[in-house]
Amino acid sequence: MDNKQRLRRLVVAAAVATLAGVAGGPGALAAGDDGVITGGGGDNPREADLKRERAPVQPGPLKFGAESYDAVSSAASSAAGSADCDISADAATYLTLSPTWPEVAGNGEAPSPMTLSRYDDQTSLADPEQRGNGLFFNPGVGMWQLDSAGLGTEETAATAIDSVSAAKTMAPYIVGKYCSAVSGGSSAAEARAAAWTDWHACDEGACEDVYQRLSSDGLTTDTSVKRHGGASARECTYEGTTYDCLYVDPSKAQGADAWTAPDFGPAPLPDPFYVFTYTENGTDYEVRYWLDADSGAGEDVSASRALGTDARDRLSWETETDLCDTTAGRGNC
Repeated sequence: MDNKQRLRRLVVAAAVATLAGVAGGPGALAAGDDGVITGGGGDNPREADLKRERAPVQPGPLKFGAESYDAVSSAASSAAGSADCDISADAATYLTLSPTWPEVAGNGEAPSPMTLSRYDDQTSLADPEQRGNGLFFNPGVGMWQLDSAGLGTEETAATAIDSVSAAKTMAPYIVGKYCSAVSGGSSAAEARAAAWTDWHACDEGACEDVYQRLSSDGLTTDTSVKRHGGASARECTYEGTTYDCLYVDPSKAQGADAWTAPDFGPAPLPDPFYVFTYTENGTDYEVRYWLDADSGAGEDVSASRALGTDARDRLSWETETDLCDTTAGRGNC
């Protein structure tokens, strides 16, 4: 992907956005060897309803990955210490944790840091050449379901899955919203509700219920659920450059894994993929890369999203040959 290719891609993306607006649906254009641009899919109108339906968390002990809990507790304690309102470290921790079970672990098991959203099934998120059902760019990622349309727009699947980086983002954000509401005259309960407005699973009280359970009963840490929830940190080379990459294989998910069932949601479960950040001309891109060995597509395929944009609006799909997983000796090495 050289500079001229990237510039041509941006021009094509603008053209696709215009066409999608005129046609009222997803658009796709090929630009020679520059990849195929998809976009214009919009949101799934049923997504919010599905999340609300699945939000209530079963009675019983709440579990959370031990490494992930340490990360959240540390980040929340730091956020409480610098907060603009009076909030204890424990309260900040519970406030930060509460959306995770209603979002991704309704059975009360440890939320999986690897969780990938299954509610958006728009064709704009799928491989336009239809080389495999698992070549799909799931936009919501991780325990907090950081979505490229909102809180995850500057995240990649790697940073959203990583409990440490995700907690450092979420704790100050949630505590900050809580304090803003308190400063505006809200009660503690009202401020908690305000802090959780980004999550539809919290709309009908499920997160408040979890918060109260945490406050009275605490939780049990699960040492079998690691920092990345079963995803594997690797080192990869791509176009002659070395990158930190994460290998995401849904079949290896640790913690609550209902989301991996074929019929869990309308969106496909993706085939295993690598994710890394690719920088060019001052712009960072999230790249998800599927090896043929993982997808059976007949060739390697990548999908790229400029950070700060919604995957539903624009993705660039390319046939690839360049990635080598140097840690595991897989790919084009």
